[in-house]
Amino acid sequence: MRAVVQRASRASVTVDGVVRGEIAQGLLVLLGVAKGDSENDAVYLAGKTAGLRIFEDHAGKMSLSLKDVGGEVLVVSQFTLYGDVRRGLRPSFDAAAPPAEAEQLYERFCDLLRQAGLEVRTGVFQAKMDVELVNDGPVTILLDSQRAF
Repeated sequence: MRAVVQRASRASVTVDGVVRGEIAQGLLVLLGVAKGDSENDAVYLAGKTAGLRIFEDHAGKMSLSLKDVGGEVLVVSQFTLYGDVRRGLRPSFDAAAPPAEAEQLYERFCDLLRQAGLEVRTGVFQAKMDVELVNDGPVTILLDSQRAF
C-alpha cells in the first residue's frame, strides 16, 4: 500500500457536484492498494498515518500528531499511485490491486484510523472525484508499506 499524506489547512472531495467528504485542519491521505497487499499493510500504514508527528508545536518544530492537534483525516482512494511509466509515457496500472480487493483494504485502513480515535471522512471508492486541498507548509509525506518490511 502507498499513501501520500498531506498536512492540510482544509481539504474536500466532491463527486458529481456534491461534497462527499470535507475536513478542516488535518491530513489528506491519497491511498493506493497494490496486488498482494494484505491486512498487515493496512495496519502498518494506518499506524504510521495516525502517529505521524508533522504538526508544529509552540516552538515551530514538527512534533505533534493528528490527535495532539485535534485534526481530522480525509482518505481518498488513488489507484494511480501504482501507475508505472518506466516503459513509455502512458501509465500501466498492472501493479494496482483489483477493485474488490482494493476497496476492502481501503475500508480496513479507514476503520483502523477510526479505531485509533480519529475522525475520518472519505471520498467515494472508484468514483471520479474532484479533490481540493490547502496544503499547510507545504508538508507532504510518502508512505509505502512494501518499503517497510
